[in-house]
Amino acid sequence: MSVSLRVYIFILFIVLIQIPSQYVSAQKNLTTGLIKEDYSSLRYSFPIAENWSFEKLSRALLYAREIGSTAVVVMHDGQLVLEWGKTNLRIKSHSVRKSLLSALYGIAVEKGFLDVTSTMANLGVDDRPPRLSENEKQATILDLLQSRSGIYHEAAAETEYMKRSRPSRGAFRPGEHWYYNNWDFNALGTIFEIKTNIPIGQAFKEWIADPIEMQDFRAEDVHYRWKTVSLYPSYPFWVSARDLARFGQLYLQMGKWKDQQVIPESWVYASIFPYSKSHDDLGYGFMWWIHSSGAYFAHGHMGQFIVVIPSIKIVVVNRVFSGTPSMGCLSSEIKEELKPFTKPVSRLEFKRLVVLILEAMPAS
Repeated sequence: MSVSLRVYIFILFIVLIQIPSQYVSAQKNLTTGLIKEDYSSLRYSFPIAENWSFEKLSRALLYAREIGSTAVVVMHDGQLVLEWGKTNLRIKSHSVRKSLLSALYGIAVEKGFLDVTSTMANLGVDDRPPRLSENEKQATILDLLQSRSGIYHEAAAETEYMKRSRPSRGAFRPGEHWYYNNWDFNALGTIFEIKTNIPIGQAFKEWIADPIEMQDFRAEDVHYRWKTVSLYPSYPFWVSARDLARFGQLYLQMGKWKDQQVIPESWVYASIFPYSKSHDDLGYGFMWWIHSSGAYFAHGHMGQFIVVIPSIKIVVVNRVFSGTPSMGCLSSEIKEELKPFTKPVSRLEFKRLVVLILEAMPAS
């Protein structure tokens, strides 16, 4: 093992083992033993929730550690229930980026930068050979937002599963079929920047992060990842758990933060409507997953989650360490060696975690 690899593994080990030592009792109510005693903690922005079961929340956190979570935040009706782990650490959001971009689209549409009925032909969108057909160019921005473009061109940041399940070119007309399509999501990022003339990171900071008082996000925390197969890069966000909790709370409040309507309320409604059925109990909106219960969530590789449950006013954020911005330059060999130090959290495991958290709610 090389010296540089041993150094990176040592740093990662230190990051992970320090997680449980950060938290002490902050107030006398039952939940404060699970709140960060830290002047940058969310508890200095939100009141502390009362009457939750400390014992049951502790069980939930034991399970979170067991499955590999490295940060968990729970909000209830605008109050902080739980803040555990490295909640200020900016790590890669993976596919959570798509829900973040969806919010930017709502604002850009309201500002008049974008018309969701515009077609790829109207916008001059094409791609590397094999280029888009005239039929594919009839897909609209709305089709891309719903992941129903019918454009099955190769794309950056596709997983092996996405590649295997991608329909053949021309199999479906625009708007006819749902497929979780990175081409749609990536092209939307480029279209946004061309039509607004604003980089995604700058727009997110100015339009969302600053208004809702995100503590860690910077404009430069949106990176770009190109692949030779396509003109359109992916745009991973490096974002902290506590900032994602604010974002989830913003959606729970239908886009409103204090006295400011940050995201149009109509866009939030439109975003969380299930236009397509993806699994037995899941649908898909504007780059949000929609559960049959009315809850909705953003989900990224390794177990990055924001879940919003409007019926009981709950927001839950789960993060799994997947590197920091400075680790983006690591070689593939070192990244492979680091894999045993992180454990992905599956949807099923996260669902169990949410159940344990909800069991700790006040009886009323």
